[in-house]
Amino acid sequence: MTTDRLVELAALLRDLRKRAGLTQEQLAHESEVSESTIRRLERGRAPNPTLLSLTRLQDTLGAGPEDRRRLAELLTSGRVDAAEAGTGGDAPAGTGTGTGAGTGTDADTGPDAGRAEGPPEPAAPSGMLVRDEVRSAARDLALEVRRRWRIEEEHRRVHDPFPLPVRWRRTDPALSDHEANIERLPPGAAAPLPADLSGDLPTVAAFYRGRRSGRLVILGRAGSGKSVLTIRFVQDFLESRAEPERVPVIFSIGSWDPTASTLRAWVTERLVRDHPHLADRVAGRSTADALIEADLVLPVLDGFDEIAEGLRGRALEGLNEFSSPLVLTSRREEFADAVGSAGTPLVWATVIELADLTPGDVASYLPRTARRRPGEDGTGEDATGDGGLGRTGRGTWDGVMERLREGSGARDGGGGAAALAGALRTPLMTALARTLYSDADGPGADPGELLDTRAFPDASSVEEHLLAGFVPAVYRSPTSRTPHTSRRSSARKRDWDPERAEHWLGYLAHHLAHPDRERQDLAWWEIGDFLPSRQRVLSVVLTATLCTTLSTWLIGFLIGRLPAWETAVQGSLMGPAAGLAFGAVYAVMNARGHGTFEPAYVRLRLRLPGGGPPTVPGRGAGARRGAVRIFTARFGAVLAGGFVMGLGCACALMVQQELAYGPVLNLAVLEWMAVNMFVFGLIFGAGAGLVFGLLAALEAPLDVASAANPLGLLAANRAIVRRQFLVLVPLLALSVAFGGGLIVSLLDGVIGKLTWEARDGLHIGAVVGLGGGLSYALSFTAWGHWVIRARVWLPMAGKLPWDTAAFLDDAYRRGVLRQAGAVYQFRHVRLQHHLGRAYRRSRTGRSLRWAPVDPAAAPGDRG
Repeated sequence: MTTDRLVELAALLRDLRKRAGLTQEQLAHESEVSESTIRRLERGRAPNPTLLSLTRLQDTLGAGPEDRRRLAELLTSGRVDAAEAGTGGDAPAGTGTGTGAGTGTDADTGPDAGRAEGPPEPAAPSGMLVRDEVRSAARDLALEVRRRWRIEEEHRRVHDPFPLPVRWRRTDPALSDHEANIERLPPGAAAPLPADLSGDLPTVAAFYRGRRSGRLVILGRAGSGKSVLTIRFVQDFLESRAEPERVPVIFSIGSWDPTASTLRAWVTERLVRDHPHLADRVAGRSTADALIEADLVLPVLDGFDEIAEGLRGRALEGLNEFSSPLVLTSRREEFADAVGSAGTPLVWATVIELADLTPGDVASYLPRTARRRPGEDGTGEDATGDGGLGRTGRGTWDGVMERLREGSGARDGGGGAAALAGALRTPLMTALARTLYSDADGPGADPGELLDTRAFPDASSVEEHLLAGFVPAVYRSPTSRTPHTSRRSSARKRDWDPERAEHWLGYLAHHLAHPDRERQDLAWWEIGDFLPSRQRVLSVVLTATLCTTLSTWLIGFLIGRLPAWETAVQGSLMGPAAGLAFGAVYAVMNARGHGTFEPAYVRLRLRLPGGGPPTVPGRGAGARRGAVRIFTARFGAVLAGGFVMGLGCACALMVQQELAYGPVLNLAVLEWMAVNMFVFGLIFGAGAGLVFGLLAALEAPLDVASAANPLGLLAANRAIVRRQFLVLVPLLALSVAFGGGLIVSLLDGVIGKLTWEARDGLHIGAVVGLGGGLSYALSFTAWGHWVIRARVWLPMAGKLPWDTAAFLDDAYRRGVLRQAGAVYQFRHVRLQHHLGRAYRRSRTGRSLRWAPVDPAAAPGDRG
């Protein structure tokens, strides 16, 4: 950026800050941009300001449209100057270092001509120095992404026997930006000729690289192959170059709430969820944040149509505020509605639409999926002599495909071949037909029934039949035909009853529906939240009660200081007191929207002086500040919970005394009880707060392979909670035992005569350590909620099987579920909708037979 532009940028930022009435220190705190960066920007000494820093500053300062436009112009022109200086202004298309200023199209191109003015050409990360460790993290991420999606593609049997054709074409121009904006041409440049926007699955990466802006929208009807296309794009993009300029990462955008967070913040959060090692700190921020700021991640956003209807227009506006390259998939109608709501398409983006399968595509594919069986020849002729309409062999589909070719051209909208052709126009329905008829074992798998016009009068009836038959078909088939992804999976072969399996899957699908927004991500740590709020609180109360009661009995009987009956009474009182305390804390957290516990993305690691890897410059101070913040936040939160626990303990001891020595209630007793409540609350609160705060200093991010799949994250969190428990028990016991002595000695004589014998302190500390550690592990961790709710509570109610993890893994291997990073998803949202509706019908006693789709009740099933 030239000196003049730096001076202008500095003056603009100073003016915005003064208008907002903020000091540099206050602005740094609210925007999360370092004070030194703000100081350099306002002095004109930051020649390469990053887009993320300026975005955070202008959002914090409440910059208006004109100020935002001017900031974007200054940043754009600065990067174009850098590009021209480095390339001589003659960069090839698609490299992202072209000469166009990117400030708009000619004035006479229409009312949207000014839309291209804005952030810089987002095709290659230039104008900023990227740390070596961030580059290394990008390479590791690329390897992990490539490995993950190669396994997923193999699991989906995309290449068995060959990939179904996925073709695309140009869509309605009203849904796309101006070609000049897409090509990032400067004002006054000649309008480019319309580009050829046709292609097919093997060419998707090359097609994307040919689009200068790096922004692509893929439209298509439900089940048209958008997800398969994105998986192939990611692999081809990574394999086309030794070190790609960006790492494409697939995100299911349906869970994004544009009113709650920016796309950049949401993508960063999802990166850490699916790749926990990216939580590691680099120069005071997470590696995921550094990768996004360095423009080293290419978001591939799958499922824009799954965002709540009322939020899609705002989501499109949020996408336009994100100027970096991206790939977006959506159903056409939902994207068109969002464009109309926002008043603008996705700027700089090429928009294509996937084409339907032709009858020839289906006729070439399905016969080759039917496996030969005894009694069939190898010539491709029907050996059964039934005219090709038999159940077995290569003749399974021959007669049906012949009718499909002959009758698919009918335009009467009737049944038969026309209805079947209309249903099999998408890869999803073709794959379901394969599962029901080509992969089915035993008698009864006759695709000829699909031509029955009375049973299937139109395409939608065929589709519903395929959806309804999919789950029973895969659970009647042996799991050995499905490729295993790990030794762990192959060891979990189970034969589930198809009817029960469909009921359990329906329960999960039903609870993914939300009044405001339907979710697709089936996260194991959220399954317990399917319970009503009162039952969730009750589960915490009962868990803490049981843990504390058993711990009190165990410690009391081992020590033997009290008579057996008194130990039994003490445990019976301490348990409910602890249960109510833990339940009260959880109820408050749940009421404030913090009742769901995310998996721990850290492990405990002892840092020895002088040990470990070499320190990255600028990283130690930021890490120390982060540890202090975590310690302070954790200490404050646990202090309150510990204090409540102390109150309950004091009350329990009071009742125990009353039972042992008879009811005596007077002013002195009440005063003694109040002092005990205060002291025990202070001892438990300070001890627990100190212990949990110190644990923050021992946390380190998980390694790169820790969350390759949901079961991997579950296993990692089980190990983390076990280690936390082993550390918590002695630390809590010692902090209460010796911390209690310290607090009592300080308060003795101030609020009355206090005593704290070492033997009593160790006894109480042991009970608190064991009971409190167990209660915390099972009531306030993601793994604990999984164990209590998904492994015990819901199976007892018949909602899920006892081995829920094995069931989910088996459903994934059978193709009912798919993996998306650390979470499961149903194979397709249409299958999710179908199972959810079937579950609701079963609850109301209605028939589970096929019924027409209700567009109002299931908008996601349209098209």
